[in-house]
Amino acid sequence: MSNGLQVKVKFLDPLWRQEPPGYATNSSVGLDLKACLDRDCVWIHPGRRMAVGTGLALEIEEPNIAGFVFSRSGLGTKQGLVVSQGVGVIDPDYRGEVIVSLQNTSQQSRPVYRGQHIAQLLFLPAYQAAILPVEELGTTDRGSGGFGHSRE
Repeated sequence: MSNGLQVKVKFLDPLWRQEPPGYATNSSVGLDLKACLDRDCVWIHPGRRMAVGTGLALEIEEPNIAGFVFSRSGLGTKQGLVVSQGVGVIDPDYRGEVIVSLQNTSQQSRPVYRGQHIAQLLFLPAYQAAILPVEELGTTDRGSGGFGHSRE
């Protein structure tokens, strides 16, 4: 399903040589990220966060494309382990290791194992905006109503 986007990947952990990054199915858009730990297992206690290395560094070769790290739905639903900031952003000029900040939203301590799929990476368009200061904004039917305003 590749759309022609090319991303250079540097493997920082030998775990990736055994099973290179890939998509679960031909229609999957999220690339699975693994926990590359220096030991077999770590525990994340209830309400706590932990930065987990993925053993990958990226070079996105197309302008206006960034990497976005999302929670894995099964891990979040079944274990309560989610990306702590909601979505992680990998800027196209970042060359360091991709780190996932996991948060345990459950009431029990949860293990994270070396090689476990912990998050998914999507490559999406992202643009820098030209900021134009104005005194007034254009009008719309919605106006400034927010937080559920359009779903009364």
